[in-house]
Amino acid sequence: MSFKGTNEYVATSDLQMAVNSAITLQKPLLIKGEPGTGKTMLAEQLAKSLDARLIQWHIKSTTKAQQGLYEYDAVSRLRDSQLGVDKVHDISNYIVKGKLWEAFEAEERVILLIDEIDKADIEFPNDLLLEIDKMEFYVYETQERIVAKNRPIVLITSNNEKELPDAFLRRCFFHYIDFPDAETMQKIVEVHYPDIKKELLRDALDVFFDVRKVPGLKKKPSTSE
Repeated sequence: MSFKGTNEYVATSDLQMAVNSAITLQKPLLIKGEPGTGKTMLAEQLAKSLDARLIQWHIKSTTKAQQGLYEYDAVSRLRDSQLGVDKVHDISNYIVKGKLWEAFEAEERVILLIDEIDKADIEFPNDLLLEIDKMEFYVYETQERIVAKNRPIVLITSNNEKELPDAFLRRCFFHYIDFPDAETMQKIVEVHYPDIKKELLRDALDVFFDVRKVPGLKKKPSTSE
């Protein structure tokens, strides 16, 4: 089954080719583009198109790569040991699974979205190189190796706020979503507002693209606006 867009998402032929190529090659798909060009929605609609579960990992400036794998809650274990709680003897009770672990242990093929990876520090992508490439990681506290049961389809989005490491880029299939032209934008609006008057839409698009051409704007209006 190939991705051709959905009734709610207009995918250009270039984007369709990028998605299907990444799936075929079993490589993460790195999507860049202006805010509002449908990067996050692409993952949602791809999941809908393939009837697959979507696991979303939204990245913040404070997010660490290790959180995507797992975290060891040493504080809770210390507290429980002081209280004499029985489960303290099994360290696995204090391992908090991350989004990659959740995707790896899924019985079916899922879609993993790593959203806005450029918000994290520069070392974040490099810290995930091995796990995304080999689809496995090691849990040192329990001495077990977690291997993906079914290789997930990985989508990674970036607003291009900072450059990503070359070693990371080499492991991804890359696609830049250009801002929609007037014809594509018309199709997008009609998908969401099928009853809109043609004349109103044409006038609104003329104003919209004129505003985007105004020199000196710090932030250009996006598709949502």
